[in-house]
Order: sequence, then C-alpha cells, then structure tokens
Amino acid sequence: MSVNRSVFLVTIIAAAWATPFIVRGQSASASSAARHEQVDAIFAPWNGTHTPGCAVGISRDGVLDYARGYGMSNLEYDVAITPDSIFQVGSISKQFTAFSVALLAQDGKLSLDDDIRKYLPEMPDFGKTITIAHLIHHSSGLREQGQLLYLAGWRSDDMMTEADMLAVAAKQRGLNFARGTETLYNNLGYTLLAIIVKRVSGKPLTVFAQERIFQPLGMTDTHFQDDHTEIVRRRTAGYQAHPDGGWRISIPASDYYGPTGLFTTVGDLLKWQDNFIHARVGGQALVASVRTSAISDNGVASGYGGGVFVRSYRGLRTIGHDGVHAGYRADAVSFPDQRLAIVTLCNGATIAPPELTQKIAAVYLGDRMTPVAPAVKVPEPELSTLAGVYWSSLTDEVVRVEVKDGSLRPTGASSPLEPLGNGLFRLGETARWRFDASADDALKAPELRIWDAWPTPRIFTRVNESVPSASALASFAGRYRIDEVDMTYTVLMADGKLTMRWPRQTDLVLEAVGGDRFVSGAWTVTFTRSASGAVDGLTLTARRLRRMRAERLTTAETPVIRAGTST
Repeated sequence: MSVNRSVFLVTIIAAAWATPFIVRGQSASASSAARHEQVDAIFAPWNGTHTPGCAVGISRDGVLDYARGYGMSNLEYDVAITPDSIFQVGSISKQFTAFSVALLAQDGKLSLDDDIRKYLPEMPDFGKTITIAHLIHHSSGLREQGQLLYLAGWRSDDMMTEADMLAVAAKQRGLNFARGTETLYNNLGYTLLAIIVKRVSGKPLTVFAQERIFQPLGMTDTHFQDDHTEIVRRRTAGYQAHPDGGWRISIPASDYYGPTGLFTTVGDLLKWQDNFIHARVGGQALVASVRTSAISDNGVASGYGGGVFVRSYRGLRTIGHDGVHAGYRADAVSFPDQRLAIVTLCNGATIAPPELTQKIAAVYLGDRMTPVAPAVKVPEPELSTLAGVYWSSLTDEVVRVEVKDGSLRPTGASSPLEPLGNGLFRLGETARWRFDASADDALKAPELRIWDAWPTPRIFTRVNESVPSASALASFAGRYRIDEVDMTYTVLMADGKLTMRWPRQTDLVLEAVGGDRFVSGAWTVTFTRSASGAVDGLTLTARRLRRMRAERLTTAETPVIRAGTST
C-alpha cells in the first residue's frame, strides 16, 4: 500500500466514525446495507443504555467496510461506546510482543534460537535449553504465572508488576513438560519476552512498540500500559456481572505487559490486520513467519505462530487471537484468502467476542463456508453411560461429566455437549470431545479425548477407584510446603469436609473423586504416599500448571477446625 493511499484511507476512516458505517464508493449498495443490518442484529442484546457492550470494525481488502459501537462505555456517566472507544484487549497484545521480538531478530540483535538465560540470567537451568522461540510458541513448559501467584497467596486484584512475575519465575525448579514436546498456552513466556525486548533494545516494550509498530502504521490510539493509574482518554470501563444483578467495575490493576496490557481501538487493529496483507512494517518475510504455525519436536504443527492462532473456521483459513483481562473481552481475526478482517472489542465479562466474530464472518462469507454438522439425538440412558470422572495421566487433570436436563455436559457447565454421532460431541464452536468405547463393552467408554485450542488431544481415562471413607479423610490433614512459591498450606477437616487453606485465598473444599485424588473448582489435588503407605505430600494441578509438589511437614501439629472458626 502506498503512503498516499494510506493517508487517504486514514482520512476516510476518521470521517466514518461520525456515522454508523462507510463502504466503498459514494453510497452503500443494497447488499452492503443488508449485511450491516445483520451485524447490528448480532449485537442487539448489547445495544442498551444500561449494559456494557462492544465496538466492531470490519474491513475488506484493507478498506473499512463497517464500524459501529453498541452499548455503554461507562455506566456511571452514561457514555456510549463508539468506534473511537479504547479497550484493553488482553491477549491480543501477544502478537505485538512477538512482532517486536521478530523485529529485533531482523535487526540482528538476537536470534529466536537463543537460550533465554542469555538475557534472563535469573532463570534457572532446567536441563535443556529453552529458547526465545519456545516462549513465543507456548512450548517452553514453563508454569503459568497467574496460577503460580495464586498458590503464592496473590489475589487477582493485587497490583502485579513485571518484577513480581520474574521473581516467581526465577524460583521454579520444574516444568510442566520437557520444552518443545508439547504446546500449552502460557502467559509467563510473554512477560519474559517483554523483559527480553527491554534488555536487548535498551527500551521498554511500551516505547519499542510505539516507535517500531504503532507510529509507522498510524495506530495513534494504541499503546502498551505500564502504569495502571494513567489517564487514557476515551477508555471504556470494564464490567463484571454482579451476583445480585446489574454490573460492577472490573478494571486491571496491574503494571506488567507483554502477554496483555495493550489499549487500542477497532480502527487501529484493522490497520494492524492490514499489515498482515501488505507488510508495511516488517516486510513480507517477517510477516509470513509470524503467520506460520510452529512445529513441535515430534513434528506436529501447533496451530500457533507469532502471537496468533493459525487455524481454519468452517473450511476457511484464519489468523487471529482473542483476549480476556478483568471485565474486557476481545477478538481480532482475519480470513487472509478472502481479505476479510473483523475486530470485536467489548467491556462486559459475560460477552463472548469470538462467537460474535464467527457470526459476523458467516454474514460476509457464509456462502463459502462448510456447513455446520447437525446434532443428532442420543437417548438419555445411553448418555448416562458416558457420565463419570475422567483423569489424564499426561496432564493430571480431572474432568467430570454429568447428564443434566437431558444433555451430557461437563459438571457445572452451562453449555451442553452436542452429540454428532459415533461418540463425538461438540462443545461450543470448536472444541470436540470423543468418547472411545472399549472393544468388549461399547458402553463403558474408558477413554475420552478432548480437542480444544491445540491439534493434539488431551487423553483421559475413566476413574473407577473408590473414594475414601469419611473417617479416612483425617489421614490427609497436616501442613504442606512449596518452597517454589514460598507458601505453607494447611489441610484440615472443616465443617466435615476436607479443606485446603492458605493466607489471602478462599479455602479449597476438596471433593474426593477416587483413591487419593480430589478436585476443587479448576484444581486437582492428589496426595502422595511413601513406600510405607503414609501420606508424604501432595501435588496441585490446574489447566496450565501440572503436579506442583508440596512436601508434608512432619513436625506440624494436625489442626482440627470446628464449624464457624478459621485460622
């Protein structure tokens, strides 16, 4: 794209914000108007004066096709959302962090194959070299920073800094998996990448990205935030649903960036999406590299490039990422072969931009998409044979499945598993669950395979172990220590239930699922035993943190808490 044409487009886009939409030519065609009406209908539930909402921007071949705001930017001051509204976009930030690293590699100042300890000497030696590329592609094996801080007693609304993240990372002595062997989404890697950018370039990512990406592309409303107290003009407020109805404010109170921290508008993100086509910044070779899926050590394409997912949706190739932080929700995706880009930015935690983006894509490209497979009817007695507890020996996660309201669903989930036939189920638009029955008994379904964000499935087997008796639960009580997060945990009987307690966090009430394994919310807690059979520790597992070991403190007095009391 020429500079003159870029200036011309920026002028047109600026004028367009004053009206609901702009299309090619002097007037909208009937087909364009019809599409825009369909887009408006998609956002109708979020277009009130008492609800948060969204801004949407759509471009075709780099030219703005439609932009509009729905709902309220600020519920306290009755400020409406417009295409000029600025949102925090969560993990959409990652592609700019990865692109900054790629620019430094292009400058010859680092290599993606460099050992991260060359720039981060604080990090421990895990035995095999973790490279910058491993951080970019989520294949480092590092544990998730948010879950580490949770175990260390940090709350989600605590003010967290880059230094806090590096400090907890430097204490780690184990990984989720050997680097390069798997892909598992990880925010810590992108915090470390931001630090690498600063140490290599001599400038914080906030400045580097501004100079090398945002300014050259004319993204005048975009910046990385390193001070949560700064004034941001036209910033939307983020909101969570209040348990008693209505909304409450939910804004990030953190000063780290890299995995998150980007503030922007739909118009600026469309300029960025256009760079994926015309490569005005970085050049075609660099842009192509970040749009290319990484390959794991076992030769499997991960579906993740340089801060973007490289996937397909209903038969069409897509490049994009969604974002979640506090009350903000976002999605930015392009269909490169059709030259269509869609950006949906929202300020309500109950809004699901990826679903909205997919509906918009169907409006524009539905005639080119493969049909959605229809659900089939499965009798409830047959569904009941699939219900139960499943455990993954690889990830140590537990999945519980139940039949509720005539449908199979993960325990506690609002959305059912839609049966597609032959043991295959759909959860949402993209996740697939397959129950594989054994050859000798088709109803036992000993194995469950789940495909979600990554091409390689997570494999689970049914848990058939009996649960401990009420009297046996007391044997797990005691104090347990994890030096890697500098925290001691108390396991005790409270109100007749086995409970795990530590400072500044809500108790985990442990529910037995078989043997020495328990679950509580997103966590799996498994007690371990010595050769003599005595409980000598436990491991904690969540989606992005596996088997974090806590040693039992043998000298501690076993506490017993009566109802209504606490430590």
